[in-house]
Amino acid sequence: MQNHEGRVSGALAAVLRDRIARTGPISVADFMALALTHPQHGYYAACTPFGRTGDFTTAPEISQVFGELTGLWCVVVWQAMGRPAPVSLCELGPGRGTLMADARRAQARADPAFIEAARLHLVEVSPILRKHQRDALATAGPGSQAHWHDDLATVPEGPLLLIANEFFDALPVHQFVRTDSGWCERCVGLADAFGAGDPDLAFVDVPLPAPPVLPAGLADVGPGSIVERRPAADALITAIARRVCRHGGAALIVDYGYSESAPGDSLQAVRGHAFHPVLTRPGEADLTAHVDFAALARAATEAGAAVFGPVPQGVWLTRLGAAERARALLADATPEQAMAITTGIRRLTHPQHMGLLFKAMAVSAPGLPPPPGFDSPAP
Repeated sequence: MQNHEGRVSGALAAVLRDRIARTGPISVADFMALALTHPQHGYYAACTPFGRTGDFTTAPEISQVFGELTGLWCVVVWQAMGRPAPVSLCELGPGRGTLMADARRAQARADPAFIEAARLHLVEVSPILRKHQRDALATAGPGSQAHWHDDLATVPEGPLLLIANEFFDALPVHQFVRTDSGWCERCVGLADAFGAGDPDLAFVDVPLPAPPVLPAGLADVGPGSIVERRPAADALITAIARRVCRHGGAALIVDYGYSESAPGDSLQAVRGHAFHPVLTRPGEADLTAHVDFAALARAATEAGAAVFGPVPQGVWLTRLGAAERARALLADATPEQAMAITTGIRRLTHPQHMGLLFKAMAVSAPGLPPPPGFDSPAP
């Protein structure tokens, strides 16, 4: 069976079953990393997940206003930094390039000097998505030539403006389970439901020799509770914070998740704009888990950076002028365009849609004023 741009169905499941049969159950984090980034069979290796024909739709695909306001946010922060030139404008996981293309068009109108100063760096592992990004940026005008990187480590040192929209939710999570007899790590193992043939992938709880290191309030949860931790996210936000402290700059993180650390199983798979069983057909569905913004804030603060927020996405976009920009677009819109503009802004800002669950947080060098849309630094 062929699907997702020619991928052979079940190929990654076979790789996982073979590995587990040889070495034993793997952590949820390892399963998630392989399902998303395996070089041949991972989700991002051969598919375009975004948009109506993909598996999910992100904010930049819903309304151009999101990318425009994000781009203007960068310009205002750059001006507050003293207008350094050059400055690295970096996006983690740029999707199809829609956000950055919209951002560059808005930046060119707002301050052409920023276009001259900014060097565009995109962190993207998918060759297919890199092509989409290149095509999108080709329509964004002068100054939109990009350099691509597999990770942040190869982005040049120097003043930095970084955007991470729905990036941290895809970083692998470990899941720890509190049982009556102690802590276990939730892993992915094998369960041969029929006694013969290819076994199914199944969650198994593996006892830990010592309790996991957890923040206050999560270490004493009751039996049956699940706690998720994301070491890769802590390491990444620490690296970002250290960069902006060394050279100046700020990072904008927009994602869905918790303002405060909380127990719960938030791991989910999405395929064809619908929820999908997590262990079924790995590599053919997107895998995400809620972002723990409190954990990100702790790590960034410990690295010496100032942290602003998180604030609900709807509040942040409203403060930036989403309604005013929508009204300007409506002035010249056809009836069909007007419906799309109005519907898109509502999806992005209304609490019953993306306005409350999605949140924005900024991490900046100490001494910079609060970035647009944020109040004073988090305590």
